[in-house]
Amino acid sequence: MQQREIYQHQVSPQSYQTLLDEKAERLRQQFADYQPPALQVHPSKPQNFRLRAEFRLWHEADRCFFAMFEPGDKSKVYEVQDFPIASVLINNLMQRLLNSIQDNELLRRKLFQVEFLTTMSGDALITLIYHKRLEEEWQQEAIKLQAELGFPIVGRSKKQKLILERDWVNETLNVDGNQYHYRQIEGGFTQPNGDMNQQMLSWARAAADQITARTGDSDLLELYCGNGNFSVAMAEKFRRVLATEISKTSVNAAQINIADNQLDNLIIARLSSEEFVQALRGERTFTRLQDVDLTTYDFRTVLVDPPRAGLDDESVRQVQAYDNIIYISCNPDTLHANLAVLTETHDIEQFALFDQFPYTHHIETGVVLSRKTSV
Repeated sequence: MQQREIYQHQVSPQSYQTLLDEKAERLRQQFADYQPPALQVHPSKPQNFRLRAEFRLWHEADRCFFAMFEPGDKSKVYEVQDFPIASVLINNLMQRLLNSIQDNELLRRKLFQVEFLTTMSGDALITLIYHKRLEEEWQQEAIKLQAELGFPIVGRSKKQKLILERDWVNETLNVDGNQYHYRQIEGGFTQPNGDMNQQMLSWARAAADQITARTGDSDLLELYCGNGNFSVAMAEKFRRVLATEISKTSVNAAQINIADNQLDNLIIARLSSEEFVQALRGERTFTRLQDVDLTTYDFRTVLVDPPRAGLDDESVRQVQAYDNIIYISCNPDTLHANLAVLTETHDIEQFALFDQFPYTHHIETGVVLSRKTSV
């Protein structure tokens, strides 16, 4: 039998500020060579901040429990009885789910992973992932479980996905006195720390105010827009917003978010950043842009929120073409590398740390850049 211990997550609210201060100092030192302005530090809630979580389900005899492993050592299994960094709703559903399936052989057998997606507005989705095909009998039991828990369930196995009710949650974020509504799809990317996401959106909107006060009315281009997280909240700050995203799932959610927020100045197209530049230059035409006249746009600001790999060399040069850049980064290392090029033509006007992942080494960073008056 593999070694098993009770998992004690290293969450110590009383040490949170010290850990955050250490992150901030590390970021200041890393970017000191660019001489950025004073770092704006945005703290997270010290507990219950994470809106999504996934766990292995471990089986011992007739009992099952949520499990994690020692990093790099799959032989050491930790039982997870609570998860203090996760939302209160996730912690509640964890125990209720285990109690419900413990004696249900059909639901428990060959179930190996459970994923929870929750929202700040109180919605939730549970995904059960199996090493078996899900038949009609499973579906009948899962429908009963769904009714008992009060939230929708999705069943997955190899080449199979069963949606009993829906595979999305509805989120409502409160930013600067406004409410923004988002559909978040199971398996799609969402910001894991909802309160920190609200802070990031407020920061980006304030940056937009400063930009438009200086440059006047103009349009915003956003690359890597996902489900429209920033686009929706930024739309009122610009004359028009055109955003691109390559993921079909995210774009479909974004179209719903545009409608739910009753926006008439935001268009989200399923294009890569490279394809958009080709369209902007007139090198290629795309049916997905057939109703968009790019010649009527006045893009003076670009917003990018790329994956951990950052912007590739070509994308950096594309972004450099705009007077103002709002760059959200989940990897300070790739942001630092990208700034080596961007600071050739732009100055860093704002520099911010968003503690999206407390108690880890991960840092979310934001910078606002404006074109140098003389290069």
